[in-house]
Amino acid sequence: MAYAKGTHSLAICDRCGWSYPYLSMMVEWNNLKVCPECYEPRQPQDTPAKQTQDPETLYQARPEVPLPQAQLGVVTAGAASPMTDTTADTIGTYFTGLEATASLGTITVTT
Repeated sequence: MAYAKGTHSLAICDRCGWSYPYLSMMVEWNNLKVCPECYEPRQPQDTPAKQTQDPETLYQARPEVPLPQAQLGVVTAGAASPMTDTTADTIGTYFTGLEATASLGTITVTT
């Protein structure tokens, strides 16, 4: 479809209502056809901020491996005595380990 050039036509400003040459009219961001005096560019605050993704994981991450713990004491179980039932005493009858003593004021804890 062919359109006229509009060199001799007039248009009415959508904001102020005055007539201006058709070719001098400008279209605003809200689709209003306005004269050059009424033209207002879109403000940057009107444009919503770009949505970015929140990085939550690492690229090719590896699982955490437990580090070897320092051995403060070794608990060993002795042989079950004939006086105890081995089904109720699965660890044994005696232990070897460390003794810890701590004090706080007049309270003494010994294990």
